[in-house]
Amino acid sequence: MTAIGGTFGRAAQQDRAVLVGYLPAGFPTVADGIEAALAMAAAGADIIEVGLPYSDPLIDGPVIQEAVHRALTGGAHVTDTLHTVEAVAAAGVPTLVMTYWNPVEQYGAEAFARDLAAAGGSGMITPDLTPEEADPWLAAAAAHQLDPVFLVAPSSPAERIELITSRCSGFVYAASVMGITGARDTVSGDAAGLVARVRAITSLPVGVGLGVRDGAQAAQVASFADGVIVGSAFVQRLLAAPDLAAGLDAVSELAAELAAGVRRPARTAGAR
Repeated sequence: MTAIGGTFGRAAQQDRAVLVGYLPAGFPTVADGIEAALAMAAAGADIIEVGLPYSDPLIDGPVIQEAVHRALTGGAHVTDTLHTVEAVAAAGVPTLVMTYWNPVEQYGAEAFARDLAAAGGSGMITPDLTPEEADPWLAAAAAHQLDPVFLVAPSSPAERIELITSRCSGFVYAASVMGITGARDTVSGDAAGLVARVRAITSLPVGVGLGVRDGAQAAQVASFADGVIVGSAFVQRLLAAPDLAAGLDAVSELAAELAAGVRRPARTAGAR
């Protein structure tokens, strides 16, 4: 079992959901981003998702776009993402890379898998890589014992979910809404139904992302999903902070609130 699978398994034994926290590498700087990720983990994030900064972020909303722009303006490179993974994984925290496919294709799928595994990474989430075109990455990931994680959406029909989940390991990423990332006032009404449809097809854990911003919403999602994925809310805390110390306090406070949330709900029927 991989580190990701083990994390979900232990959380299930504790009758709770996993908290996955996201930050892009290189934001506010490479070193500061590492500190922020470690602070999130220390405050309760079970898995850290490290974004690889990219100039054309198709599904990212304005908050993450701004953070990625600052990272790129500051000179962030693919190697900085790997360095961030290495630092976080060395602290004993399962770490995933979240990236669009083009940078990995340019780097080379085999080379990226090799270097990600060498850095201690556990896998990669690829929002724009379709399963029909994923064979090079799947082969490289398998060779280096990495979890390939793909996304399903509310619009995905059963046959599409079956194909996507057959290519996943670790967990399935359920995008709770159609559209770009960003914290929202309410959890999408499509999320629980999507999780149920995925569970009818696969035994893999299902993590829900796109929209969660506080402990109450985390508790709501944790009542029907195996994982709660939070990105924009963490990034916003860092963007709004006047300095790094305040930013670290802010992301730690949010991580603690979310971690309490994923432990609070009475699990609904069918939840694992």
